[in-house]
Amino acid sequence: MLDDVTQPAQQGDVAAATVADQLRERISRGELLPGAPLRDGALAMELQVSRNTLREAVRLLVHEGLVVHQLYKGAAVKRLVVSDVHDIYNARRCFELRAVEESTYSTDAALAALAMPVVQAEQAAAAERWTDVGTHSLGFHRAVVHLLASARLDHFFDIIVAQLRLAFAEFPREPEFQGQWVKRDRDVCDLLQSGRRKEAWTMLRSYLDESERQVVDMVRAAAAARQG
Repeated sequence: MLDDVTQPAQQGDVAAATVADQLRERISRGELLPGAPLRDGALAMELQVSRNTLREAVRLLVHEGLVVHQLYKGAAVKRLVVSDVHDIYNARRCFELRAVEESTYSTDAALAALAMPVVQAEQAAAAERWTDVGTHSLGFHRAVVHLLASARLDHFFDIIVAQLRLAFAEFPREPEFQGQWVKRDRDVCDLLQSGRRKEAWTMLRSYLDESERQVVDMVRAAAAARQG
C-alpha cells in the first residue's frame, strides 16, 4: 500500500521539476522577462500539465529566486535588485574561476565543447540577433562551469544563469551591452583550450568585474526610472 501512495506523489514531483526546468530555460533565453505574469491556467494548458503541477513548478522557481508572488496578482517573474546582482556575481566568481583553475583535469571533450556557444554567439552578433547573443554567451559560461564535471554544480549554475538573464533584461540598448562580450568569450575560450589557465583566469576575473559594474548600474537606473 505504501508504494501505491508514494508513487503518484513521486511522479508529481518529477512533473513539477520538469515544468520548472522548462520555465527556467525560457527565462534564460530571454523569453520570460522581469515582471511577466505566470498565469497558471494558461501555462498549464500550454504545457499540458495540471494546474497543481504548474503551481508546484512555480513554487520551485520562487525558491530559486526567479519568481515572486504578488498580492492579488499571482505569480510573476522577479525583478532583481542590486543585492541580487552582487550575490550572483559572487557565485559566478566562485564557480567560473574555480573551473578555470581546475581545467587541467577536464576532459578533451569538455574543453572542445567550449567553442560551440562562442561560434553561435559570433554568428548571432553578425546577424544582429542580440537576444541570441546573450543566450549563447551564457551558454559559454555554462560550458566553463561544466569543466568541473559536477551535475549538481551544473544545475545550480543553471539557476544563476536564469537570474543573470533577468538582470540583462534591464538594459535598454542590448546591442551595446551584449556585443562587447563576444570577443572576450572567444579570448577566454582560446586561452583555456590552449592550456593557458593563468591568463584565462586573469581575463575572466576582469570580465566578471566589469560585467558586474555595468549590470549594477543598469539595475539601479531601471529601478529609479520605474519609481519616478
